[in-house]
Amino acid sequence: MRALGIILAGGKNERLKDLSTNRALAAMPIAGSYLSIDFALSNMTNSGVNKVAVVTQYNSRSLIEHLSSSKWWDFGRKHGGLYVFTPYMTNENSLWYRGTADAIYQNLSYLKNSHEPYAIIAQGDGIAKVDYSRVLQYHIEKRADITMICYEENNRRELNRFGIATVDSDNRIIEFEEKPIEPEGNIVSTGMYIIRRRLLIELIESCAKEERHDFVSDIIVRYRKKKKIYAYIHEGYWRSIASVESYFETNMDFLDKTIRDDFFRKVPNIMSKVEDEPPAKFNYGSKVSNSLCSSGSIINGSVEDALLFRNVFVGSNTVVKNAIILNDTYIGDDCHIENAIIDSHCNLIEGTVVKGDVGEIIIVKTMIDSYN
Repeated sequence: MRALGIILAGGKNERLKDLSTNRALAAMPIAGSYLSIDFALSNMTNSGVNKVAVVTQYNSRSLIEHLSSSKWWDFGRKHGGLYVFTPYMTNENSLWYRGTADAIYQNLSYLKNSHEPYAIIAQGDGIAKVDYSRVLQYHIEKRADITMICYEENNRRELNRFGIATVDSDNRIIEFEEKPIEPEGNIVSTGMYIIRRRLLIELIESCAKEERHDFVSDIIVRYRKKKKIYAYIHEGYWRSIASVESYFETNMDFLDKTIRDDFFRKVPNIMSKVEDEPPAKFNYGSKVSNSLCSSGSIINGSVEDALLFRNVFVGSNTVVKNAIILNDTYIGDDCHIENAIIDSHCNLIEGTVVKGDVGEIIIVKTMIDSYN
C-alpha cells in the first residue's frame, strides 16, 4: 500500500479515572486478551501498511513493553517496520508533546525520510475494523486533501464527546465543531484520517511556526473551508473507550457472538501479543454463562455476563455478574462482584462485596481487605 501509518497514543485521559492511573489509554485491556492499540495496529497491517509509527507519551511503559516485538502484527520485515516514538531532549527542544500536531512535528523526520505518498493517522483508543485501502481509494476518487473517517453515532448522550461534522450531498465537510455542548448532527469523527504526506508536512510545519499544537483545532477546523476535506462513513462497528462508561460497554459488546466473530474469526482478524498460558479451567461446581474467560483463569464460582481477563482466580461460592475482571486478579470464596470493574493485580479476600447500582460502575483499583 502506498501509505505509512501514524498512531497517536500519547494523550493523558482522566475520564477513565483510576483505570488510566498507571497505563496509557492505548494500553487499556479489551475483549479478554487484547489491548486497545491492537485494533489500530491490526487495521494497518491488514490494509497493507507496512511502516507504522506509534507516538506515545503518558504512562507509556506498559504500552512500550507490549510493542517490544513487532512480529505479532507482521511488522518484522526488512522494509518498513514498527517504530515507537517518545518525547526526547535535543539541543533545539526539551518539551513534552504539547498536542497531537506537536507530537507529529517533533517526529517530522519520520515523514520527511519516508517515500510513501500518503499518511494514515489513527488513534490508539478506537475499537474498529477498518480497511484503509478502501478509504484510500475513496480519498483518491474524491481528489481530497484530507479524508476523515466518520461514524454515524445514534447514541445522543455520547455525541458531545466527539467532533461533529456537517457534510454536503457529496460528503464534503462544510462545517466541523469539536465536542459541542449541544450537537446538531450525528456524524462524528473517529480520529482516523488519510492525507498526502507532503501536505501533512506542510500543515504541521505551518502549525509549529504559529505555535499551534492540536491537529483537530489547528488543522481540521482551521482549514475546513480552504482544503477539500471529505467524510468517509464507516459502516461497521466503532467505539472510543475514552470514558468509564464507554470502556465498560465496549467490553460488554464482545459478549455478542456476532461482534466477536467479526473481529476475531473473520479474515483478516485482530492480532495481539501471544502469552504462553494454559486454557481457562472450570472446576467442579462452577457455573459460567454468557461470559469470556481468558487463558490462565481458574473458576470455582458463578460467572454471568462478565469478562475475565488473563490469570483471574474466582473462589468457591463467589458470584461475578455484569463485571470486568482485569489480569492477575484473585477473588476469594463467598464474594459478590456486580456492576464493577476490578483492575489488574487486585486481591479480594473472602467475603468481599463490590456491588454497584444498576447503571453505576464501581472501580476497584488497589489491593483491599474489604469493599462494601
